[in-house]
Amino acid sequence: MAHSSIEWTQQTWNPTTGCTKISQGCKFCYAEAFTKRLQAMGLEKYQNGFDLTIHPDELDKPRKWKPAVIFVNSMSDLFHEKVPLEFIQSVFKVMNECPQHHFQVLTKRAELAAAYSPYLNWTPNIWLGVSVEDERVVGRIDYLRRTGAFVKFLSLEPLIGPLPRLNLEGMDWVIVGGESGRKPRPMQPEWVKDILEQCKSANVAFFFKQWGGRNKKASGRELNGQTYDEYPAKVHNAFNHRTNNIKIKQQNV
Repeated sequence: MAHSSIEWTQQTWNPTTGCTKISQGCKFCYAEAFTKRLQAMGLEKYQNGFDLTIHPDELDKPRKWKPAVIFVNSMSDLFHEKVPLEFIQSVFKVMNECPQHHFQVLTKRAELAAAYSPYLNWTPNIWLGVSVEDERVVGRIDYLRRTGAFVKFLSLEPLIGPLPRLNLEGMDWVIVGGESGRKPRPMQPEWVKDILEQCKSANVAFFFKQWGGRNKKASGRELNGQTYDEYPAKVHNAFNHRTNNIKIKQQNV
């Protein structure tokens, strides 16, 4: 069972590994750096380094786990161009047949997610999000709206520019986080506060992950003197008795 230290999920499941960079949010990819360490440790799963690799032997793992919130492909992108639709459908089949879990799929390839959407079974336990690091890629949100995902969310991380005109129609959840690592690009507090206000106006759940920086633990994750750990109201009942310390945004859905 792959427990996760990522603040907004519980476990990770990686039926594919590796990726390629497509926008500025990928510049200091944490998954790429982590893959190099795992490869150096001799883990067979990462013997191909950060080249896109499909792992059919990983498919059935969630069937054996206790109910959890699972981030799908923390080390890859399920909608990478090199992942065949048939394999994506196999991943979805597992998610469809494991209603005890909630699966969080996050992609930067929103166009493919929208194109493949009619061929996928979007059961209510499958969430889909897109990464939006600055205004250059806000078009991903429009593609997300075209999909059949029950819960739609935005990961504004690493936030490397202001997003003053977000169209949050149809969105259920927004995650915001600053970049961390050796050479992090700074995130301005006013960018985060503006997004928080936009979420309040649109009645969208807001989760503040981190300020980031070279020492993200020291920077913390408080905003306006408090911690924002809101989750979508659509899944309120799903979280009952399953997770601890989760605050649900009471939105009109």
